[in-house]
Amino acid sequence: MRAAEFDFHLPEELIAQQPSSTRDSSRLLTLHRNEKRVSHGTFPDLLNHLAAGDVLVLNNSKVVPARLRSVNPVTGGAFEILLLEENSRNDWWAMMRPAKRARIGTEFSLIDRRGERSAVSATVLETNQEGHRRLIFRSAVRVPMAPWPEFDISKLLDDFGEVPLPPYIKRGAGHSSTDDRTRYQTVYAKEKGSIAAPTAGLHFTDQLLAQICARGVEICYLTLHVGLGTFAPVKTDDINEHRMHFERFHVDESTAQKVNAAKQAQRRVVAVGTTSVRVLEALALQHNGRIAAGSGRTNIFIHPPFQFRVVDALVTNFHLPRSTLLMLVSAFASPGETSGCKKILAAYAEAVMQRYRFFSYGDAMLIV
Repeated sequence: MRAAEFDFHLPEELIAQQPSSTRDSSRLLTLHRNEKRVSHGTFPDLLNHLAAGDVLVLNNSKVVPARLRSVNPVTGGAFEILLLEENSRNDWWAMMRPAKRARIGTEFSLIDRRGERSAVSATVLETNQEGHRRLIFRSAVRVPMAPWPEFDISKLLDDFGEVPLPPYIKRGAGHSSTDDRTRYQTVYAKEKGSIAAPTAGLHFTDQLLAQICARGVEICYLTLHVGLGTFAPVKTDDINEHRMHFERFHVDESTAQKVNAAKQAQRRVVAVGTTSVRVLEALALQHNGRIAAGSGRTNIFIHPPFQFRVVDALVTNFHLPRSTLLMLVSAFASPGETSGCKKILAAYAEAVMQRYRFFSYGDAMLIV
């Protein structure tokens, strides 16, 4: 299939710049796959689509403030750093802008959240084929709450880092808001490691989760740390030539048992977010349809045609044109077929007509 098949027109004003007034006040478009129709409501209406015995699977990864500001102390040039993956303490792969001026051996001083140059520095050790920089972080002096022998940049990100909002959410440099720190995070976020939010979960409140439990739905959690694998754009014309980045995941024994028991009893597994889908289906491919507890890395790329083994319903957001996320939900709209993109794009056209809000801070979609 061609990437162009997953393109659509979206008016810029429908890209949500702020979260909804409350988490669960967002709208919910439901795509009924077999009936080829959509219905409209608000997110709490999700309750009406869940039944006792369903298993709801959520990704509890926590977003870290991974966007850093820095300056070259020699030239005065400003740089932006987005931490991608930790190799070891104070040793990270990162994206840098402007990348061409971040040469091997260049040292940068980090800017703290007050906008002042700090005693913490980063030095470029190497680059890879994708243009990412490997950085080593150091501190010239004792850092508050982290004396030199214990210096660890990952423990100081709250002092230096900003919320890594996607580029289509417009904020000035250094101006991610207090609201972003709370709202670009699910209420059940627990395991630190993501550089982007698993956004389908942003609509849930503690109260709604309690109501879901009261309905007899089992709630369980897995962890997939969202990285480049989730949001890197598809740059190839033929989508089969696109290569996903690996992302780390963990599934505990309780979640594995609940999902396996549901499938055995022919009860539904409802995944919240494409990240949850990718973990469940990756494990099912490895273990003949079953979920095995443990940790690992996955670069699974789900696109039409794909036969889903675990997930029966999906809560998701509206995704970018030509993105791997749009390709995944297209596959889910028509499992095992190549026609899913037409079904999804028709639903998206309806969402545009009805003025739904799109992308990370936007409205939600349920596919049943």
